[in-house]
Amino acid sequence: MNNNLALSDDILMTVEKPARYIGNEVNAVYKDKNKVDIRFVMCFPDVYEIGMSHLGIQILYDMFNKFEDTWCERVYSPWTDLDAIMRKDKLPLFALESQDPIKNFDFLGITLQYEMCYTNILQILDLSGIPLLSKDRTWDDPVVFGGGPCSYNPEPVADFFDIFYIGEGETRYREFLDMYKEARKEGISRQEFLIRSAKIPGMYVPSMFEISYNEDGTVSSIDTKYPDIPPKIRKELVTDLDNTYYPTAPVVPYLKSFSDRINLEIQRGCIRGCRFCQAGVLYRPVREKSVDHLFKTAIESLNNTGYDEITLSSLSSSDYSHLDELIEKLMVYCGENMVNISLPSLRIDAFSLDIMSKIQDIKKSSLTFAPEAGSQRMRDIINKNLTVQNILNGCEQAFIGGWNKVKLYFMLGLPFETDEDIEAIAELANEIAALYYETIPKEKRMGRVQIVVSTSFFVPKPFTPFQWAPQDDKEAFIEKAYKTRKAITSVLNQKSIKYNWHETDTSVLEGVFARGDRRLSKVILKAYEKGCLYDAWSETYKHDLWVESFKECGIPMEFYTTRQRSDDEIFPWDMIDCGVTKEFLLREWKKAKEGVPSPNCKEKCNGCGATSFGVGICRNHLQ
Repeated sequence: MNNNLALSDDILMTVEKPARYIGNEVNAVYKDKNKVDIRFVMCFPDVYEIGMSHLGIQILYDMFNKFEDTWCERVYSPWTDLDAIMRKDKLPLFALESQDPIKNFDFLGITLQYEMCYTNILQILDLSGIPLLSKDRTWDDPVVFGGGPCSYNPEPVADFFDIFYIGEGETRYREFLDMYKEARKEGISRQEFLIRSAKIPGMYVPSMFEISYNEDGTVSSIDTKYPDIPPKIRKELVTDLDNTYYPTAPVVPYLKSFSDRINLEIQRGCIRGCRFCQAGVLYRPVREKSVDHLFKTAIESLNNTGYDEITLSSLSSSDYSHLDELIEKLMVYCGENMVNISLPSLRIDAFSLDIMSKIQDIKKSSLTFAPEAGSQRMRDIINKNLTVQNILNGCEQAFIGGWNKVKLYFMLGLPFETDEDIEAIAELANEIAALYYETIPKEKRMGRVQIVVSTSFFVPKPFTPFQWAPQDDKEAFIEKAYKTRKAITSVLNQKSIKYNWHETDTSVLEGVFARGDRRLSKVILKAYEKGCLYDAWSETYKHDLWVESFKECGIPMEFYTTRQRSDDEIFPWDMIDCGVTKEFLLREWKKAKEGVPSPNCKEKCNGCGATSFGVGICRNHLQ
């Protein structure tokens, strides 16, 4: 425990939520800094409450601190009030556990969960006194690591990072840390250290690559600067989820965090193959944990934290093959100990509703479904293997089971979308509302059925079949949201339907960064210098400053969003190998154009390339 806080009481009394900055939480790890060889600080570049909910950092924090020679600590983005004080008083950013300046650490690892956190990365570096550009750093500065889903296209922020770890962090860090210790003992230069790092599987060192461009702005070639640097970085993958690192004593935040419960990861990957979904590709192949391992982890975690809720997390929980058995086992313990079980990411089917009926108490909360598209034509294009009958049957079962609130999530701006597809969103919501009144007799109704329709705007992502798709511009997005609202207000059951839609400006900017290249680093730097920060937060997002920054750098946003890409275009992220081939993604893109769905991984192997890992569900297709 550390009682010497980096911030004075006077400062803590003036900022909102001072508990964000004082450390000393239950299960935080403290070591003698004079008895470790390596000091690593993990960063989630957003506020404490959001960062504390992130499972990836919890896993790595647990793993690093199991190494005797390493002490891993945490840091999050200071909120705008403390940010202003730190700049004015020239206070350095500090780690929560030791309260020591970040500048004193060997490594700063930053997770990249979403594109709208990019200016927060610069805030972290700036407040720490670390040069913003990798090329300006020396051995006096920490080595800056990036990881997480956005590191699969790290190019927009490549200039700010020394190394990106591609894939799952449990596999290579020990080898890397041993190499680092050896390198420091030898007294080699930082440049030579980066060259050695680039030869470790899973490590992408941007400064070791030369990117060339065509006259039209597209990438013409991606070349390594040294002949012995691997030209492709293949993602790292955990092959056995029962025998790897997983925290059973996660740090318990002082503040109510975004996820105030035990997060029990039941599997990685997804069998479904939705063509818009990046996570479904990046985390292939599907690998499950055993029921016995999960039960043991759950009991230990609950005992070590005092939480009264446990959530079973995965991209598609219904597809975990032992879900019924796991729920039965957990229900006995959780019932005796007054612990709630929550189960997100369920499909609309009788099995899922049966599971939910078992775990939910008498008070029925709202059910959340994600049809993603209103019409069957669009659902076939995006490979959402879900018919209108599946949706209606699921809702009917839910209404009979006592639910009367349904949340429906859709996307607007999907490839090949027509006005009829947009109107179908309202028609589907109307059918579901009508079904409630047909299914539940008047005397048994708990008031009017509540259907909440939410639409987000489609952003094409790397490593998906839709990486070739043009993205709609802001005007098209607004028009489509207006058409959706108009269609909903014209249906018979409009009073039972509420409509919410996502902001347009941030969707466009997210689209720029998602498929961006290395030239965007200077735009991000300029926007940060102009005062852009916390771009994921609507109250702090400054769209006009972003527009100015793009203009001043002479870079058109449309090049990254609305442009049509050829089948053979070299993408900025083509030096990364996620285990799924570009040929497969292109085949799926062409099937989308024809409106032809593909079977899921359990039904049939589609030849995506993930069988090369030889683990999980792919083993079934190798036999």
